[in-house]
Amino acid sequence: MAKRLGNDSAIGAILNEIISVNKLQTGLDEVDVKAAWFSLMGNGVAAYTRELQVKNKTLYVVLSSAVLREELHHGRDKIIVLINDECKREVINKVILR
Repeated sequence: MAKRLGNDSAIGAILNEIISVNKLQTGLDEVDVKAAWFSLMGNGVAAYTRELQVKNKTLYVVLSSAVLREELHHGRDKIIVLINDECKREVINKVILR
């Protein structure tokens, strides 16, 4: 049975407790990474992005343009830094472009 918190608990503490008990952090991280990808990369890259998936701190990106894939391949380290900065913590440590 779940631990009952007192009425004087802060909303943030309660939400963090719910997230940790129900193991929701990985799903929330994936949503944050997808939002960061589209906001950081812009409409041009978003138009060629087919699929985004996060598994074990690795971002898998499926692109429909080979030229764009090659261009982004050169900036993978910068993409990792930008997404982690946008999420305000280390969410990904590797990017695989397909």
